[in-house]
Amino acid sequence: MNRVTTRALEARLGYSFTDTQLLIRALYHSSAQDHRRGVSLSNERLEFMGDRVLGLVIAEWLLREFPNADEGELAVRYNALVRKEACAAAAERIELGKYLVLGPGEERAGGREKAAIVADACEAVIAALYLDGGLDAARAFIEAEWAPLLAEPARRTDAKTALQEWTQGQGRGIPSYKEIERSGPDHAPVFKVQVEISGVAPISGAAGSKRQAEQIAARAMLVREKVWSEND
Repeated sequence: MNRVTTRALEARLGYSFTDTQLLIRALYHSSAQDHRRGVSLSNERLEFMGDRVLGLVIAEWLLREFPNADEGELAVRYNALVRKEACAAAAERIELGKYLVLGPGEERAGGREKAAIVADACEAVIAALYLDGGLDAARAFIEAEWAPLLAEPARRTDAKTALQEWTQGQGRGIPSYKEIERSGPDHAPVFKVQVEISGVAPISGAAGSKRQAEQIAARAMLVREKVWSEND
């Protein structure tokens, strides 16, 4: 990758790097590594950091922009802004895919258009901005590219989806559901399902189908943990 290429991307980012190697590393997908030649460039470590920087900037931004929002609304907005789809949308706006360095196989497989790959690269670029220019540089990029999403109204998802987004945001993994009781006649059974999350007491819900019981249990968990209110 040459300096002309990095300058073109810097123009899209609105930032000029002091250490261009940070930006170059952010663009290297793991498929481009050549272990036979000892080449070990990969954006995976930067992606890890960028995810955290994004979360911090978004949380700070939401507190500033929505001073009257409760924790439940903030959580909904936060999850919508830090998810991979939001990162992929930002990457698409700056045409990040065309700057990526991919291995031959991933290139043939259309890696430049894969949402997961460009989203990860976008997080890596955020980390590169942070390491080169501090939080202000990362914040400037994030607020410029995430502004259209911030303006959207908060949208409640179904309880199971909302619970999974919350637990992953808390670093607690994915909720698990298990049937703990079945009652009633065969033609009208009632299922009792328990939802379990690492580090949180389980809670259950009951309904005429397992799917609905899972939704009820998920909602009960969200309300108990004060992510949703009783009226949500």
